[in-house]
Amino acid sequence: MTTTGLIFDLQRTSLHDGPGIRTTVFFKGCPLHCLWCHNPESRSYKPEVSFNWEKCVSCFSCVAHCEQGAHQIEGDSHIMVHALCIACGTCLPYCTNDALKLIGEEWTVAQVMAEVERDIDFYEHSGGGITLSGGEPLGQFKFAMEILQTCREQGIHTCVETSGFAPRRKYHEILPLVDLFLFDYKVTEPEIHQKLVGVPTDLILGNLDFLYNQGAAIILRCPLIPGVNDTPEHLAGIAAIAEKYPQLLGIELMAYHDLGNDKGLRLGHEYPLDGVKNADETTKNGWLTELSALGCEKVVIG
Repeated sequence: MTTTGLIFDLQRTSLHDGPGIRTTVFFKGCPLHCLWCHNPESRSYKPEVSFNWEKCVSCFSCVAHCEQGAHQIEGDSHIMVHALCIACGTCLPYCTNDALKLIGEEWTVAQVMAEVERDIDFYEHSGGGITLSGGEPLGQFKFAMEILQTCREQGIHTCVETSGFAPRRKYHEILPLVDLFLFDYKVTEPEIHQKLVGVPTDLILGNLDFLYNQGAAIILRCPLIPGVNDTPEHLAGIAAIAEKYPQLLGIELMAYHDLGNDKGLRLGHEYPLDGVKNADETTKNGWLTELSALGCEKVVIG
């Protein structure tokens, strides 16, 4: 049986998800529920329909073709009731202005590799390759494993961006196929981590320790949201991780941006951090200065 996976995006010539020029494959589905998530379309393990009200011209063609009643007329405007949508896609061909978009489609390993192989020359000249991102790639484990195995057979550099929240056995199995892990470290304090991210810290920290002690190449990625998790305690926690694991290849501070706000609203999500500002240069420099004072030197703004 052909292995398939649910993908919500595939970006060629990516420069921010590992070394060199890369193809980044975004897996749909994530076990975490970070309040600041900049890819809210990655949360659900099922396809979803995104409604961009700014493009809608209220032609109401979708209303006539939605058997679920998810598209409705309110006054002179079209609204979408996402709770009624089953992502069947019936409405999409009738949208005259590309206001509706299906988020999440089934791909085979062969289809992913066909896209990846288009840029092999770029990988070879830049030190790039493929990055599995998401969502959480280990949430679709068999699909991820087959992609990585195929890349290994073809000599393509592999990178996995992970939340760390997956069973240990999966990291054990995937380790020989991954050249670099981009490992998220979001909040130090366990109670606050549970509140902001939705899961405990124990499994994540245990998997980081396991990968490090197995000799994995790891870059720690730390999303920082002004006034939310950029606390002195968390910055001290980042410095403590750097001291505990001196062979980390680097630490990237991922400064908050609000690009996820509209994406989430288009999927019917409420955005719990409305009003939080993007990190400015003064804020970013303050993070670097504080970490430097804690003895943490190999830090960059991602």
